[in-house]
Amino acid sequence: MRTGLAILLALISDAFAWLRLSVRSTKSIRAENLFLRRQLGLYIERGAKPRRIDPVTRVRLTLLSRLFDWRDALVVVQPDTLLRWHRSAWRMLWRLRSRPGRPAIPVQLQGLIRRMATENPLWGEERIANELLLKLGIRVSPRTVRKYMPRRSPGRPRGDLRWSTFLRLHAQGILACDFCLAITASFRMLYVFVVIEHGTRRLVHCNVTAHPTAVWTLQQLREVAGIDHQYQFLLHDRDSIFSVGLDESIHALGIRVLRSAPHSPKMNALCERVIGTLRRECLDWVIPLSESHLRSLLRAWVQHYNRGRPHTSLGPGIPDPPAITLPKSASRHRRCEGYSVRANPVLGGLHHEYCLVAA
Repeated sequence: MRTGLAILLALISDAFAWLRLSVRSTKSIRAENLFLRRQLGLYIERGAKPRRIDPVTRVRLTLLSRLFDWRDALVVVQPDTLLRWHRSAWRMLWRLRSRPGRPAIPVQLQGLIRRMATENPLWGEERIANELLLKLGIRVSPRTVRKYMPRRSPGRPRGDLRWSTFLRLHAQGILACDFCLAITASFRMLYVFVVIEHGTRRLVHCNVTAHPTAVWTLQQLREVAGIDHQYQFLLHDRDSIFSVGLDESIHALGIRVLRSAPHSPKMNALCERVIGTLRRECLDWVIPLSESHLRSLLRAWVQHYNRGRPHTSLGPGIPDPPAITLPKSASRHRRCEGYSVRANPVLGGLHHEYCLVAA
C-alpha cells in the first residue's frame, strides 16, 4: 500500500515536470540535456556505482523509456534489466485485467446476504439461496452465498444461539430481579428489590426492606408470579440471598430459574440498567427519611416509569401507555388549535409529564 502510494506521487510529480518542460524552448532543453550528460560522464569515468534502484524509480524509468530512444541514454543498469522491467509491468497489467472467475455480485446483494445470515443464524447457504430465488426473484448459487456469509468463530457452531438472541426470543416470558442499596437521612441502609419484565420493560414489582432474606425475597416473587402467570423464566445473579431453596420454590411455580455467570452483570443487563435509571432519576436527587418515605417515593417513580416515561428501546414507547388519542395537526411543528400543553409534576417537580388538554 505504501509503495503504491509512493509510485502514484512520483508519477504525479513527473507529470508536472513534463508540463513544465513543454513550455520551454527546444534549444533550452537540448542545452540542459547536454549539460546533464557531461556531468553523468564524469561519474562514468570515475566508475561510481549507483545505489540499488527502488520500485518507484523502476516504474518511472520504465514509463519514461517509452517516449524516446533510451538505449544511448541508459547508464545505471543494463538494457536487459530495463527490458525485464517492461515485461514485468505488462504481466502485472494483464494479470489485473484478466482476473479468473465470475465477476462479483452487486454490493447491495452482498449486504443483503450478510444481513440474512446474521438475522437467521440457523440458515445455511442453501436456505438463503432458495429464499432469494423464491421470495425475491434473485438467482444466486449457494457457493456464491457461502462466499459472502460472515465467518463464524470456530468455538460457536451454527446451531448455537447467543445469550442476547435467547433473551430476545423469550423476552415476553422473562422476569429479571435484583437488589440495590439506598441510604436514609439517618445513615440507615435499606435494600430496594426490583422486578422487571423483559418484553414490555415494565417494572412489575418494587419493595423496600432493611433486612433482606431468602424468605422475604421468595414472598416478593410469589406476589409477582401468583397462581395464573405467563412467565417462563426468572433471571437473577448469584447473590447469596437467592438460595437453593428459593430457586426450588420458584421452580415449583412452573418458572425456570436462570442464574447469570459470576462477574457478568451484562447477562442481567436490563435489570442492571433499570437500577441505574432508578438511581439517576430518583435516589440521587432525594434523601429518604425512613423506610415508609422511601417506599412512597418509589411508588410514585415506578408509576411514572411505567406510564409516563418514554423508553427508547420500545421504539420509543411506554410500557403501560395511557389510552389517549392525539389530535391531528396540519403541521408537524405545531400543536392543534384549541389544545394546550399541561405539565404534571412527578416527585415534587423533579420530573414532569406532558399532555394535551382542551383549551
